[in-house]
Amino acid sequence: MKKRYALIALLLAAPILLGAEFLETGSGKRVVTWQPAGGPVDPPAIVDADEPGSPQGLTVHEWGTFTSVAGPDGSAIEWLPAGGPTDLPCFVLLAGAGPKGLPVSEQGGRANRAKIRMETPVLYFYSSREEQASVKVSFPHGLITEWFPQATLGPVNVWTAIQGFPRGTSTIEWNDVKVMPGASVTYPIDETQSHYYAARRTDADPLQVGKNFEKFLFYRGIAAFDPPLSARAMPDGKVLVTNTGSQVVPAVVLFENRNGKIGYRVARAVSDQPFTLEVPELNQTFDSLQKDLEAMLREQGMYALEARAMVDTWKDSWFEQGTRLFYMVPSKTVDALLPLEITPNPVRVARAFVGRMEVFTPATLNEVQTAAARNDRATLQTYGRFLEPILHDFLKDHRADGQINAIRADYVNAVTSCSKKNW
Repeated sequence: MKKRYALIALLLAAPILLGAEFLETGSGKRVVTWQPAGGPVDPPAIVDADEPGSPQGLTVHEWGTFTSVAGPDGSAIEWLPAGGPTDLPCFVLLAGAGPKGLPVSEQGGRANRAKIRMETPVLYFYSSREEQASVKVSFPHGLITEWFPQATLGPVNVWTAIQGFPRGTSTIEWNDVKVMPGASVTYPIDETQSHYYAARRTDADPLQVGKNFEKFLFYRGIAAFDPPLSARAMPDGKVLVTNTGSQVVPAVVLFENRNGKIGYRVARAVSDQPFTLEVPELNQTFDSLQKDLEAMLREQGMYALEARAMVDTWKDSWFEQGTRLFYMVPSKTVDALLPLEITPNPVRVARAFVGRMEVFTPATLNEVQTAAARNDRATLQTYGRFLEPILHDFLKDHRADGQINAIRADYVNAVTSCSKKNW
């Protein structure tokens, strides 16, 4: 298998790699260590530099996100998006209209309050030869809401899963996934402007499931579990971060965007000791942040094109106005929250999930409160996705409820526009 070191990507991550030290290992990989300002001590991290060349058996890589909102005490709260990107092509399938007496929704997971919005996990496949595979993902305390290609939802059917949320376990299965290295196929598209397509820009093998062709298996959902971090904004704008799980969190990034100026701070190997991240200086660039995030995804086992595809998929949402934490979800935590079964057994599986936790600092609260008092829809719409928890859970302010309802109505109308098309 071809080897390439990720040294260039790491060196480009200048804001956090000053004073970095590189050591060779017997495995042919490099160990990089550094101490970011204001963060905990960083133990050596192995950078996996393998790239897809001629896979020696079936290899599967997956990336995805868990999005949550930090409440006043720092722990995740239930929330309902009032805005944001509609972001999915019309050929994507969703848990929609059902039999009489059962829930009806053309919005997928956007119709439900939840602590976690699991967004755009994709599974890539690599093989040296054509083969068939079966894939099953379980989602304890979760509900699969959108997917492509066609799949079977459980435990019995989609309606049982909807009725069981959030107490039960939702499942999705793709049987007879044909992995076709080197095949020339046509993937579905529509006229929708969607970041869905960015995930195709990898070297992964084409897949066929039934009559559907795609570069990956895609699914999305909502869940009731608690994320492995809490984040509480302090009066001075600093953020108190606590690892609430049982595994060390490989990396945490505190990011802020104020009127197009951005800054971020990085902490490594976050264990069970709470620590405070200083307010970032707003003097950094989107390019440097993208390179740093891609390097972190490489450390979790992603190939370079996969890491780039993930950041390209989400950069229009990740880097928007406001303050948030990004963190690499520990591998064991991912496996526990989202068990994955693949037959035949792959020779290698790598899963990289990025947690996004929205944090409402005094600067954000002041901006939204002023906009609510002035009935300033343009500013309120900037925070549309998280507007309801900002105003209701933090500010206890209902003056802008009419604006929230109007913003959400426009959002839902855009989300449900696919139902008007002949797919």
